[in-house]
Amino acid sequence: MASSNDTPRLVRAIGVPGAVLLGLGSMVGTGVFVSIGIAAGIAGPAVMLAIAIAACVAACNAFSSAQLAANHPVSGGTYEYGYEYLGARFGFTAGWMYLAAKSASAATAALGFAGYLLGALGGPASWIVPVALGAVVVLTGIVLSGIRRSNWTNMAIVSVTLATLAYFVLGGLTTTVSADGAAQFFDPFFAPAAGEGPFASLLHASALMFVAFTGYGRIATLGEEVQRPKRTIPRAIVVTMIVVTVLYIGVAATGVAAIGADGLGAATDAASPLEAAIQALALPGGTAVITIGACTAMLGVLLNLLLGLSRVLLAMGRRGDMPEATTRLNAARTTPTVAVLTIGALIFGLALIGDVRTTWTFSAFTVLIYYALTNLSALQLSPEHRLYPRAVAWGGLVGCLGLAFWVEPAVWATGLALIAVGLIWHAVAQR
Repeated sequence: MASSNDTPRLVRAIGVPGAVLLGLGSMVGTGVFVSIGIAAGIAGPAVMLAIAIAACVAACNAFSSAQLAANHPVSGGTYEYGYEYLGARFGFTAGWMYLAAKSASAATAALGFAGYLLGALGGPASWIVPVALGAVVVLTGIVLSGIRRSNWTNMAIVSVTLATLAYFVLGGLTTTVSADGAAQFFDPFFAPAAGEGPFASLLHASALMFVAFTGYGRIATLGEEVQRPKRTIPRAIVVTMIVVTVLYIGVAATGVAAIGADGLGAATDAASPLEAAIQALALPGGTAVITIGACTAMLGVLLNLLLGLSRVLLAMGRRGDMPEATTRLNAARTTPTVAVLTIGALIFGLALIGDVRTTWTFSAFTVLIYYALTNLSALQLSPEHRLYPRAVAWGGLVGCLGLAFWVEPAVWATGLALIAVGLIWHAVAQR
């Protein structure tokens, strides 16, 4: 049942710069510090092309998300859009997939943070899970303190992260361009992993890299908390997408030139591929710089996903798809307290898996289904409410569904089973 007009609402406190920083905080993290290594191990140097393909699909989704959020500015993202334009089952499925996908991404971020930190400190690999769990607990506490404090924390994190990545790309490309042996790592350009052809490996890597672009959806889930959403949300999404695409391609090119695609893929086992790359580049203070950037980036992703996931859970609670307790706000109406604690506990549990490849691949399939529903919702907008041509939404829909089934069959089979379980829960909850 839809929420009533007198339901307590969150305060609008975020402008365009704050929304861009929130988007960057959600995107520049696990994607650049971990998933580029995973994708490079699958597609070889063609990982740069995989990033471009993922960016094109994500751009279509970004524009669909922007026009939906501008017309329907409430917390919940595609969960709310699905209910509004597609019906209850599609809306619930979108929310269910978002919770699954982004909780897995958050767990990957926590594990990635632990991997880089322990790599720098020389700690044993057996400590990765305990350190990741500690990060989840601390960040959950920060999110519970309210959106303003979370925003200040996020701005500090993003600033440090962007500075360290700029150092990695500019310093790394300067070094590798002058090196005689760097070109060997790009020949052949298409060097797929064993068992996959060039085309299949390229699409597989694109599906994994797509997840690294989905932080813009974080902006849309804050529709209830941004000022002038019809202006703020589209501008923030476009700026965020441009910055991140350029950054990702630069980082991938630098990493491949430094240690090769196979080297990046192998270093992902320790959740720290860029650390291996910068050690090979021998930049002054490089290891310390990239470790600081990686740690702040992972914490930024974890922080922003805790914020976004709790808002989706809040929206689901308002409609009766989740227990009513998840709708409770704190006294200042800046934080859905029970929702934040619930999401923190879910991420905590997923981090216990301890394998970034597993958590990241699962998030790839589920988030592609989520954004397929975003584009399907955008196709239902009337002409007077549409900001972009229908071809944009069609491109996003076909791209998402096309990439979703290029991950391992066991992963998408598990994802489809999860959808079935969710729909059963929805039917029971509604009764």
